[in-house]
Amino acid sequence: MGETRVNSSDAEPDPDAKPGPDTKPDPGAEPDPGAEPAASGAAEVLGQDLHVELAAAGGRRTVLMDALREAVRSGRLAPGTRLPPYRSLAADLGIARNTVAEAYGELVAEGWLTARQGSGTRVAGRAEPLAPRRPGRQPPGPAEPSPPTHNLRQGRPEDASFPRGPWLASARRAVSAAPNEAFGPGDPRGRIELRRALTDYLARARGVRTSPERIVICSGFSHALRLLGGAVLPGPIAVESYGLPFHRALLAAAPVTTTPLSLDESGACVEELTALPDVRTALLTPAHQFPTGGPLEPERRTAIVDWARGVGGLLLEDDYDGEFRYDRKPVGAVQGLDPDRVLYLGSASKSLSPAVRLGWMVLPDHLVDDVLAVKGEREGWTGVLDQLTLADLITSGGYDRHVRRMRRRYRRRRDQLRTALERHAPHVHATGISAGLHAVLRLPPGTERSAVKAATWQGVALDGLAAFRHPAATMPAPDGLVVGYATPSDHAWTPALDALVRALPPPPEPSGPQAAAAGTLADADTPDAASDTSDASETDADADADAQPDAHR
Repeated sequence: MGETRVNSSDAEPDPDAKPGPDTKPDPGAEPDPGAEPAASGAAEVLGQDLHVELAAAGGRRTVLMDALREAVRSGRLAPGTRLPPYRSLAADLGIARNTVAEAYGELVAEGWLTARQGSGTRVAGRAEPLAPRRPGRQPPGPAEPSPPTHNLRQGRPEDASFPRGPWLASARRAVSAAPNEAFGPGDPRGRIELRRALTDYLARARGVRTSPERIVICSGFSHALRLLGGAVLPGPIAVESYGLPFHRALLAAAPVTTTPLSLDESGACVEELTALPDVRTALLTPAHQFPTGGPLEPERRTAIVDWARGVGGLLLEDDYDGEFRYDRKPVGAVQGLDPDRVLYLGSASKSLSPAVRLGWMVLPDHLVDDVLAVKGEREGWTGVLDQLTLADLITSGGYDRHVRRMRRRYRRRRDQLRTALERHAPHVHATGISAGLHAVLRLPPGTERSAVKAATWQGVALDGLAAFRHPAATMPAPDGLVVGYATPSDHAWTPALDALVRALPPPPEPSGPQAAAAGTLADADTPDAASDTSDASETDADADADAQPDAHR
């Protein structure tokens, strides 16, 4: 057997290039009268890496041709793949150059390869071969369903909005300024440049009190839960009655038991913790409860910190959508009230992109070593270059500018959603719209399931509120749709909004005295002045909020 390991460089001319299938390689260009194996110095010829397995028996040209045919037939060498120059392949396999050149020439003539001057030798554009069927193998199942026309699922920012220019500029600056040791094994705490940048940014924008020594970089919120669950926080853990099932599943796999807390207009009902003597940890989304919306009210923020102090416990603060607020009400991090009892978790998945696999844990001092022990001696999750790039993006101001730009865009979409509901479905109310990338549309009782089906018929992908309910929750279960307004591109947003409105259920039909009252109101056709005033006030508040500096208020 032989396996090529040839240095790669597309800048070098390809000595295998041929004018057509009828033209064989010119062995005279490289005299090889004895057809002896290529000299060791030829290994310096630059080309591409190629793995070729040669059978031990048989002529070398025939064996090489069979190996290349099988690589193409099996799909390992895809159409268009460029093969290394015959000189470098011969040097690596230890066979004569003429042997490789003649094998290339015959495969070109047979149609397996193509050769053009200046383009090199490539795999021909043949139809992709079918994998051989195994005995008793079932025929392939139905094709996967095509993606929906309109994606209104929550939790995903607009793909096209990623700040490519600023990110590229930061990457160039960061790599140029990085010390040599940055390119060695990664520190499990994360690069100091990013931890320093986050210390300053989180203090300014979110009111977090910390130091670089108490920050540990991770690859996102889910990774943080994997690091914390079980070994660091054995549980049980109190969670909100509505949240992401995926996060509950991660804790259950730790294994950590979760106990649901009820929700109301003031956020999580933290007073229920007093009836849970075995619970020492709570996981909440105080800035913007997911998915129902709304911040944890100040008195409950104080109460949850007092509870943690009283039982020697801990609050895990998921700062969900903390940077995307559209009103004047300041909502800083709970962590600022007690850094020793609140573990703050954040990530770049909403503010930048889920493709940027970077998150951060702001830990109480007594948990830093425990988390690092679980993470390991070397960084195996996040790339150093991305960490350095994000650090520069934050310190240069590019991160703030991007967040503010997206805040304006998402607020416009939020307003357009609210206007569409007022015009076409006034019986459907949007809640949780003061912040975040989604809204909850409250539906008439008993209509959620049919509304989700209707949305599917309209080509709209979204989730019903019930999909996020904790299996053990005991609070009332309202009907609703969770609509993400950040995902569609600008040109796709209006069609998506139209399709959504068509999928909403009709208003419930009033009966008896209600019908008479409805008829009277319809005849009067008088707008609700109080409602109009409220909407105008909220719009003014939105404009004022955007004029504020991006700092903790």
